[in-house]
Amino acid sequence: MQIEHTLSIIKPNVIIKNSIGSIINRLEKTGLYLVASKMIKLNWEQGVSFYIEHKKKPFFKDLINFIISYPIIVQVLEGYNAIQKNREIMGHTNPEIALSGTLRSDYSDSIIKNSIHGSDSKESAKKEIRFFFKKTEIFSRI
Repeated sequence: MQIEHTLSIIKPNVIIKNSIGSIINRLEKTGLYLVASKMIKLNWEQGVSFYIEHKKKPFFKDLINFIISYPIIVQVLEGYNAIQKNREIMGHTNPEIALSGTLRSDYSDSIIKNSIHGSDSKESAKKEIRFFFKKTEIFSRI
C-alpha cells in the first residue's frame, strides 16, 4: 500500500447546512488524515481555472456559479491509497445513484451541488493540491 495525498473540497451546500464536522469525521474514521485545511471563497476566475477541464460541458456555468456562491473548505487528506479511498467514501458524482452511506448520497442536493470534490488520480491530486496549498502548509502525519 502506498501513502498518498489527495485534495478534498467541502462544497458550499455542506457549509451552509453546517455539516462540516460530520464530513471530516467520516473521512477520518476511514483512516484518512487531515494534513492541511482552510476555508476560502473563490472568485469566478479561480473557479474557472480550477474546473477548466469541464469548460465545454453544458453544466460548466452552473458548476462555477455554485462553487463561487459561498465559502468552501479545501483540505489535503493523507493515507494509504488515499485517492481511491476518498473516491469510495464520496460515492458517485450523481447522488441519485451514489451508494447509500456515501457522502454524496447523504449530503448532496443535486449532481451540481454534490457536496464534496476529490481528486481522481495522482496527477490531478498533485495539480489540485498545488492550486490551493504551498508545500509549507501541508503537515504529513504518517
